[in-house]
Amino acid sequence: MIATTKSAAKPAINLPMWTPGDWNAFFGFGTNILVNVLVLTGLLRFVLKLPDEIVFGRILPATGLMMFLSTGYYAWLARRLALKEGRDDVCALPSGISVPHMFVVTFVVMLPILIKTGNPIDAWGAGLTWVFVQSFVLMIGGFIAPVIRRITPRAALLGSLAGISVTFISLSPASQLYMTPVIGVVCLAVILASWLGGYRYPGGIPGGLAAMLIGSLIAWGGQMMGFDIGGIGPVKVTGAMADFGFHVPMPAIDEVFSGFKYIGVILVTAIPFGIYDLVEAMDNVESAEAAGDHFPTTRVLTADGVVSLIGCMMGNPFINAVYIGHPGWKAMGGRTGYSAATGVMMLVLTWFGVVALMMAVIPAVALLPILLYIGMLIGAQAFQESPHRHAPAIVLALIPNIAAWGTNQINNALGAAGTDAAKVGMEALANNGVLYDGLVTLGSGATLAGIILGSVAVMIIDNKLMKAAAFAAAGGVLTFFGLIHSEAIGVMKAPAVAAAYLVVAAFLAVLSRKDQIVAEIDEVVHHHEHPITQPAE
Repeated sequence: MIATTKSAAKPAINLPMWTPGDWNAFFGFGTNILVNVLVLTGLLRFVLKLPDEIVFGRILPATGLMMFLSTGYYAWLARRLALKEGRDDVCALPSGISVPHMFVVTFVVMLPILIKTGNPIDAWGAGLTWVFVQSFVLMIGGFIAPVIRRITPRAALLGSLAGISVTFISLSPASQLYMTPVIGVVCLAVILASWLGGYRYPGGIPGGLAAMLIGSLIAWGGQMMGFDIGGIGPVKVTGAMADFGFHVPMPAIDEVFSGFKYIGVILVTAIPFGIYDLVEAMDNVESAEAAGDHFPTTRVLTADGVVSLIGCMMGNPFINAVYIGHPGWKAMGGRTGYSAATGVMMLVLTWFGVVALMMAVIPAVALLPILLYIGMLIGAQAFQESPHRHAPAIVLALIPNIAAWGTNQINNALGAAGTDAAKVGMEALANNGVLYDGLVTLGSGATLAGIILGSVAVMIIDNKLMKAAAFAAAGGVLTFFGLIHSEAIGVMKAPAVAAAYLVVAAFLAVLSRKDQIVAEIDEVVHHHEHPITQPAE
């Protein structure tokens, strides 16, 4: 019997704008976003020395607008998918300020220009130009990313993503929890009991909100007893009240184009980190698909580019990105409402100058367990959603990001001591067990390098040696042009590593051809030993 078009159609569903699980995801994701905004506010005020009228009157309102557009778009995209497939369990992709880029644009682009010129406004303009260039890299790259995603093994994509989650997402908050353990470790237990153990708090209070309340109570209780716990207090609250006021974003076109005089500094990082964004977004779309929600990669990447472009033209020097963590928000019941609500919340907080007050009332350490929780889930997903036999490839894909994190820690420690690796000397570092050169080479372009290494390993495990050779050859080409294993784009930046990849590609190709020849010989021998007899006429 042939089904009619009507019977084959997806059933109509009653799709609510808000579900009980959206509360959990809202407080979890919302506090995640809030932490990031508090951090970038600190960078703008205390590292770049931008005046408060620029930070709270120009930059944060533009940042809030960008996040409102981004979270609203991904909520709409999720509802569209839910209606198309007749499902009520679709979770919107999380999005917001790209955390790695937040530090890159601050310390690699804006801070050097501030030091050179002594002018914070020039530094701000350079940051806007950096985002302007990256936006177009994202929009153009969105059309080639789906092809890359189709040919790349899931274990390699998720493994590289797990490397980011274990290092840059998990290790920093985990360390900070133990710097203020009376708040951090207690709030971590509150989060884990709710989101991993399913414990319901009195009154149905979501785990994220419970952690914020308990952390704040401990911090303010300490203040009442004369202990400074959590870095908050009445003096900071009084100072924050001065930043109240209604600020709408204003066009910053002149500032964007004024930054083009620093285009040489900007291109060194804008293009490679634009490519990093492409890869990271593909990883996160793959992560969402593994959790059951398939979003079109091209739309995701081009949307990030368009929204980032709007944000920078209004004064925001930070790139927008789809976040890691979709499976975590979906697991706690998040659907579409949590995303849109987070955007509205950030619009209110940034347009009315509430961010400074939030910094003075809620201890940041109470929010950090949420980042650690998301890192845990993403790291686990790489192993849970890939074939068991690919586990070694996942571990290999993790390693470049671990190397990149280690390099950052070494650089920060040497910088705090008023020196750097070049002044100390590579031999002196190596003699003390610090393999700095190797860490830098392995960790440069870590996300893309992890995908290449993981893909080679997956193809070898699956005995697809020619495909493994192709990925190794791609690694050689990417290395030759400085996209991986090099600190800057260029030609012949790491010739020895590029040559090594090409030798590996040739070796794997020879092995593949050898296996093919052996298979052909076995087939001929088998044919002679067991000839096919023709039926008698």
